[in-house]
Amino acid sequence: MTQTNPLASLPMYDWPEVHAETDAQWQTLRAVMNAVDLPETLTRPDSGPYKLNDHWRDPALVFSQCCWGPLDVGMIDYLIPLAQPDYGAWPGGRGPFYRSAMVVRKGEGIPAPLPSGPIAELPAAPLKGRRFAYNDTESLSGYRGLAADLAADPATLAAQTNLSGGHRNSVRMVAQGEADTAVIDCRSWALAQRFEPEAASQLDVIGWTGEQLGIAYVTSRATDPAMVAAMREALLAAGCHPVPPR
Repeated sequence: MTQTNPLASLPMYDWPEVHAETDAQWQTLRAVMNAVDLPETLTRPDSGPYKLNDHWRDPALVFSQCCWGPLDVGMIDYLIPLAQPDYGAWPGGRGPFYRSAMVVRKGEGIPAPLPSGPIAELPAAPLKGRRFAYNDTESLSGYRGLAADLAADPATLAAQTNLSGGHRNSVRMVAQGEADTAVIDCRSWALAQRFEPEAASQLDVIGWTGEQLGIAYVTSRATDPAMVAAMREALLAAGCHPVPPR
C-alpha cells in the first residue's frame, strides 16, 4: 500500500528543550533505515493525555514510538511493533527494559537505591494515605506497571488520584505539594533532573517499579509489508532489540 503524505514522530521523550536532540535522533534513524523512503522531518502531535491515540491511529504513520500500555489496551490493532530501543543509557534501564522511580518530597520517605534484579522494590503500602499523580491510566510506566507490581488498581489504594497529563507535570505536582507521589519512567526522570532541576531536587526516590518492556518503535498496520520488514531488519542490525512474544 502506498503511503500518502507519510508521517513520522518521536513523541515520547520530546520535551521542548530536546527538540534539536530528537530531530538529530530522527536523522540517525533515517540513515539506519536508508533502504526505505521516510519523511525528512518529524511531525509533533499533541501529546496530552490520551491525545496521542488519534495520531497513532493515522494510517499514514510510517514510524513512531508507542508505550506498551496503549498497545496492550487496543493500539496494537492499529500499530505494528518494529523493535525495542535500548534503555541501558539511563539508570533504571537494561536492554529493552525500563522501570519507574517512585518519587516523594524530601523527608517523606526513605531514599532507595536501584534494585539489583528485575523485580519491583517498593515501600510497604506505598500509596496508602497519599495523593497519587499519574500521566494517564493507559501508561505502562506511570500507572499500569505499578498496578501490576501492587496487584491492584492504584486508584483503589491511594487517598486520591490526580491526572497530570505527563511525567513532567507529575514531577512538578509532587514538588509543589499538589500530589504526594508519582512513578516516573527512568528516561523521563533523567530528563526531569536536566530540565526540572528545582523540582527534581526537592524529591527523593523511595522505590522502583519492576522492569517492563520499554517504548517500542512502531508503524501503522497500513504500512507496506516490505517496508515493515526493511525497517525492522535495519533497526535490529543497528542494535535495537527484537519485540518479544506477548
